[in-house]
Amino acid sequence: MDFLEMAKKRYSVRKYLPTPVEEEKLLKILEAARVAPTAGNRQPQVLLVIRGEEGLARLRKGANVYGAPLAIMVCGDHDSVWKRRYDGKDHVDVDTTIVTDHIMHQATELGLGTIWVCGFDPAVIKPEFNIPDHIEPVNILGVGYAAPDAAPTERHLSRKPLSETVKYESFQA
Repeated sequence: MDFLEMAKKRYSVRKYLPTPVEEEKLLKILEAARVAPTAGNRQPQVLLVIRGEEGLARLRKGANVYGAPLAIMVCGDHDSVWKRRYDGKDHVDVDTTIVTDHIMHQATELGLGTIWVCGFDPAVIKPEFNIPDHIEPVNILGVGYAAPDAAPTERHLSRKPLSETVKYESFQA
């Protein structure tokens, strides 16, 4: 399947089978994350793989991954990230989002479902996983095999037309 076909097929899975993700698939997903581009090639991402029942229970205290048997918390290291010299903008959010996107699409290609979780409580998550102050959890990706009755929500199917999201040459008409 080509990339655009895969991107259109992918949706946020909110119901998973309890089947564990195979080690070889996890390693391929992690490799996709490793090769993701980052600003200045600083590679500030730190991935926390959570797949044991104890870890998933701790994760559920501050995040919902909808029963996915594997979660990858994508964190960024503010001490090693590239910062834009003109205004000091820290690119942790940008870099970790690119990494998360690589993980998500690699998982999709491998026949796995994902859910991208941004709505989590960092005040709960950070102490549960002993995350240092300079490391920020940015995204959590639930990964696993979608349950047979899992389906995309209406939001997944609704996309604005290009005419509403693309400008050429300037924002002025």
